[in-house]
Amino acid sequence: MDREAKAQAVEEMAEGLEAAEAIFAVDYRGISVPQAAELRSKLAEADAVFSVVKNRLAKRAAEQAGTESLDALLVGPTALTLIKGDPVTAAKAISNFNRDHDVLTYKGGIMDGAPLDPEGFTAIASLPALDVLHGQLVGMTASPLTGLVIGMNNLVAGLGRQLSQMAEQGLVSGEAPAEEPPAEEEAPEAEAPAEEDAPAEEAAQEAEAPAEEEPATDE
Repeated sequence: MDREAKAQAVEEMAEGLEAAEAIFAVDYRGISVPQAAELRSKLAEADAVFSVVKNRLAKRAAEQAGTESLDALLVGPTALTLIKGDPVTAAKAISNFNRDHDVLTYKGGIMDGAPLDPEGFTAIASLPALDVLHGQLVGMTASPLTGLVIGMNNLVAGLGRQLSQMAEQGLVSGEAPAEEPPAEEEAPEAEAPAEEDAPAEEAAQEAEAPAEEEPATDE
């Protein structure tokens, strides 16, 4: 590789380091070409690139990108995983691949600008991926909302039943209830005439009766 090609390689590597959300460095000794292709395919799901690097060029790129903390890791056969997507998904892909093939050794890396040691790498590899966490979060937020909708539906249904019962009783027909007619007052009973008035009434009746003519006498 001539000087110009090396400069271009360092520039491209520095751009990749700057754009990465996380960087994992592994010792790749023993990995085969088909295995490397398999790992690259799995890492692509996390928008990550697996690349074998020359340590001397990688150090120059790290210095240019401001990731000098990688210098101590660039010893021996080294491959860098540059991650733009979900670091958890990338860590799971490497961890699962190594469980099947046992050819990689995690050296260290950078995540969110901070060093990530082997213990930290193992810890994030055991976490749920972001898409799984998102699904769980949606489920958690939807449950109270579902309960609220069910509660409102029950409330409306109960109110409807009450209104139906009131309508059957004529309480919500929209018409004013008919007024009951006032009770008729009973006429006072006529008082019986006092007994002492009876002779006066009899006298009046006699006065009104015509007088009887006396029979004529023969002269």
